[in-house]
Amino acid sequence: MSIRPSSFRTADAACRNPRGGSLDPAIVDDATTTTCVAEPGFATNWVLGSNPHMRRIAKSIERAAAVECTVLVSGETGTGKELWARLLHRSGPRRTKAFVPVNCAALTATLAESQLFGHEKGAFTGAAGKALGIFRAAEGGVVFLDEIGEMPAELQPKLLRVLQQREVLPVGASEPVPINVQVVAATNRDLEQEVEKGNFREDLYYRLNMIELRVPPLRERPEDIPSFVEFFSQRFADRYGLSVWEPTTEQLAEFCSFDWPGNIRQLEHCLEQAYVLQEEPKLPIKATARAAGSGRLPCLDLAKLRERAIREALEVTRGHKANAAKLLGVHANTMTRLLKELDGRIDDGSPGEA
Repeated sequence: MSIRPSSFRTADAACRNPRGGSLDPAIVDDATTTTCVAEPGFATNWVLGSNPHMRRIAKSIERAAAVECTVLVSGETGTGKELWARLLHRSGPRRTKAFVPVNCAALTATLAESQLFGHEKGAFTGAAGKALGIFRAAEGGVVFLDEIGEMPAELQPKLLRVLQQREVLPVGASEPVPINVQVVAATNRDLEQEVEKGNFREDLYYRLNMIELRVPPLRERPEDIPSFVEFFSQRFADRYGLSVWEPTTEQLAEFCSFDWPGNIRQLEHCLEQAYVLQEEPKLPIKATARAAGSGRLPCLDLAKLRERAIREALEVTRGHKANAAKLLGVHANTMTRLLKELDGRIDDGSPGEA
């Protein structure tokens, strides 16, 4: 790795809330391409890149935070949807109150109502006392509903009532309890298509997207990749006590032309891996490159094709099962089942590809 003087602040100054991811977006000023905005009581935020669409999202976030309306953030996995939700929280009058994230894909129908809305003592077996639930625990703050497209169908009408009436009915209670929260939802699915398929309530969809922010994938904003490379290189150089990687023109061009199916998260992992191994950063192997080389499928055996798709999805996501499931377009539970079946085939001595 080549050495150069540090050209901007340390990673700690650019670090976002440690409870979340890595990159910290901020409000962008139209007059500049890269703006540093300091918020009272918070670490300085950095804006990386100059894509006009991202600037429009930033302005919409600022407006949504001011009026405290419901927001729907959509985009592929790894594009930073939760980061925008946290920025909204910090940008508005609710910044001093709680930010409570909820993974809707992990909710189970039997427990989710209690988890979200709370319960009264004795409401069900094992309910030894009262529980506030997520919405009441976030009173005055922001509830972030991640992967809203995977919320169980039986919970959708109950969430709709919460959004319409601004009140929750705890399990076992006879009277609803008013709440004061702002709701931000996120999804990597096309909810309009889910509505057409009958998997998502139409009235809930329109209630959620008072403001809808579509975060573009990294391949649609390649002009911003050099800024991300510099940012993450500086961060990991500081973290691991190494010199900052300065890519050649050819290397940077390769990074900018790569599709990055895992988006910013994948780019970040790619660079961090290089610092951990103390070697030059290398592009991930494209999941489709080997199959597309001859212009034909590698085989016609459906079981083998499925196994190969699973293995390559795990390779692209560095073994992250949840992200691999999203790349394959299946639910996380389905991914777990597929992996168990794959392990079973290997244990039984059935043929499979490495």
